[in-house]
Amino acid sequence: MSDSSIPVALTIAGSDSGGGAGIQADLRTFAFHRVHGTCAITCITAQNTLGVDRVDALSPEAVVAQMEAVVKDIGVQAAKTGMLLNQEIIQAVTAQIEALQLQTLVVDPVMVSRTGVQLIDDAAIATLKTALIPLATVLTPNRYEAQMLSNLEIQTLETMQIAAQRIHELGAKAVLVKGGGMQGDLRGVDVWFDGQQLETLMTATVHTTNTHGTGCTLAAAIAANLALGHDSLAATRRAKAYVTQALSHSLAIGQGQGPVGHFFPLLVNSPWSVDREN
Repeated sequence: MSDSSIPVALTIAGSDSGGGAGIQADLRTFAFHRVHGTCAITCITAQNTLGVDRVDALSPEAVVAQMEAVVKDIGVQAAKTGMLLNQEIIQAVTAQIEALQLQTLVVDPVMVSRTGVQLIDDAAIATLKTALIPLATVLTPNRYEAQMLSNLEIQTLETMQIAAQRIHELGAKAVLVKGGGMQGDLRGVDVWFDGQQLETLMTATVHTTNTHGTGCTLAAAIAANLALGHDSLAATRRAKAYVTQALSHSLAIGQGQGPVGHFFPLLVNSPWSVDREN
């Protein structure tokens, strides 16, 4: 493994052909944070802003080979998981995380969409819950995933807090229950619990329909900030601030739900925009 002063992060997730989520969102998020991004692709999707047309899983062996190739040569300071798709891939990824001794891990469970649609089967969910989640430095379930993991209906801030504490018992070092799927004043309010601190994290609400990739981006930003040396709570706060700005500069592309603006400092009319003539 090379000795580099440049932080490195690894994303283990699916490819989004539309470029808004998955591997593509993660790598752009890493780059924004000046962290070198590496990847292990778990599946290939044919999708755009209107939806997903096709999903093809890679073999568990192919996923493991990618992880091993990156870690044994380059090394990583933090890793994150996204869409793992099936039980076999989850089992293989979990075993490889342990074998490679990846100590800093953000797990975006990707079990249920923000609209409540289950994305992986019950066997995969069970394996995720018992094998991968206990390895997480930070676990980032959305409202519906948190309901499934806590066996609690989440309607209020109090139930978000109770859910975070219940989910923490599964073994993750810290849990961030995301409020993007909540209604009214709770939309975008997240709850953090690490066994000692119970925090309510709030940022300005951004009104946009172009939110594709928000969950992937948040988890990747947490991983990037962990790779930069921030502690878990600080990394999460910084990641939320980044996502808020990316939502504020979301991209109205395609005919459906566009992605967040991962590269917002480069966008025209952004207060962070660069001089394009230089």
